Amino acid sequence: MNFEQARYNMVEQQLRPGKVLDPDVLDVLFVVKREEFVPPAHRRLAFADTQIPLGGSASARMFAPMVEAHALQALAMKKHENVLEIGTGSGYMAALLGAHADHVWSIEIDPAVADTARDNLRRAGATNVAVEVGNGLAGLAGHAPYDAIMVSGAVAAVPEALLDQLKPGGRLFAVEGAAPAMEAVIYVRVGDDFRRRALFETAVAPLTAAVPAPAFVF
Repeated sequence: MNFEQARYNMVEQQLRPGKVLDPDVLDVLFVVKREEFVPPAHRRLAFADTQIPLGGSASARMFAPMVEAHALQALAMKKHENVLEIGTGSGYMAALLGAHADHVWSIEIDPAVADTARDNLRRAGATNVAVEVGNGLAGLAGHAPYDAIMVSGAVAAVPEALLDQLKPGGRLFAVEGAAPAMEAVIYVRVGDDFRRRALFETAVAPLTAAVPAPAFVF
């Protein structure tokens, strides 16, 4: 399989027509090799518009490329930011975030999945990404506050504990709701308030052990 041609087709035939137009996002999708983060059994699907199972936890999936790209575009990453990811999965999103960030902390609940992600990130040379094992719904207060938080799996609603770990001006991307009515959203912290904006409807695998959280009151 010609991965370079498949990568080009993904960008030009899926993402650009899907309104992913940020040049920084498109550039990093060419740089970070998605196929190197896909389980070998599914490598031919590396650039297909589908979620890819990762093994380990039953619900562990890679986002489809369109969701990944729109998440990065919504987060509008800047240089030298500190980032938290909830749900490491294969490590691919952490590597994409790390291409812009100063440092990425990523939390994965499944130790076996976390080990695979570390191996993938090591091979990709992502030296500014640290993978920790735990339930990320409480965040990682020891390194807070963060400029950006990426929730790499669906949740009923974003826990307040995660929102509270954003810096003023910080952004959080998540997919909220339950199938089939899920919504990708971006939160921006403004002082002690959080502005929520709906981005698009989608359906993604839930975070392992994610439980319904109280909706944030605006």
